[in-house]
Amino acid sequence: MFNLLKGLLFGLAYVAPIGMQNLYVINTALDQPRHRAYLIAGIVIFFDISLSLACFFGVGQLLATVPLLKLLLWAGGGSFITVLGIQLIRSTTTPLDVGNPHKTFHYRAAILAAFSIAWLNPQAILDGTMLLGAFRASLPGVKGDLFVSGVAISSFLWFTSLTTIVSLLKSQLNAKVLTWINRVCGVVMLGYAVKLLSQFIGALL
Repeated sequence: MFNLLKGLLFGLAYVAPIGMQNLYVINTALDQPRHRAYLIAGIVIFFDISLSLACFFGVGQLLATVPLLKLLLWAGGGSFITVLGIQLIRSTTTPLDVGNPHKTFHYRAAILAAFSIAWLNPQAILDGTMLLGAFRASLPGVKGDLFVSGVAISSFLWFTSLTTIVSLLKSQLNAKVLTWINRVCGVVMLGYAVKLLSQFIGALL
C-alpha cells in the first residue's frame, strides 16, 4: 500500500501544474453542461493514464531511437494545438451559451483534442519516461504495479475534481469573464504550440 500511496502523491504532483490537459478540462467544464464536462474529463483521463503507462513501460525509448517519429509528433502536435488555441481566442461566450445542452458539440473533435494534447507532445513523453522510468527501475514487480496504479488513480481524482469545482463555480462567472478565460487559455496553448513547432524547426536546421 505504501507504493500505491507514493504513486498517488507523485501523480498528483505531476498532473496538477497548469498544462494543456488542465486548460482543456477547465475550458470544457466552463463551456459545456456538467454531463459533457465529465465525459470529456473521462476521455482526458483515459489518454493521460495510457500515456503514463506507456512512459512507465518505456515508450520514450522508441522516440529516442526513431527521430522521424519525434519530428512528426512535434509538427502534428504543434499544428493541432495552434488550431485549438486560435479557436479559444476567437470564441465568444454569451449567457445562453454557458452550459447550453443544445450547443453544437462534436465528440470526435473532443476525442482528437484530448489525444493530441496527451500524445502529440514528444517532450511530455520523454519527460514522463525519465520520471516514471526512474521509479520503474527502483520498483520492480508488484511494487512497480502498485506505484503506477497510484499514478492512474491520481489522474482520475485530479481531473474529476477539477471538472466538479469549475462546473460548480461557473454559474458565478459572467459571459465576459468566461470569454477572457477562454482567451487566456488560448494564449497559453499557443505558447505550447510555439514551443513544439520551434523544436520541430530547430531539429530540421
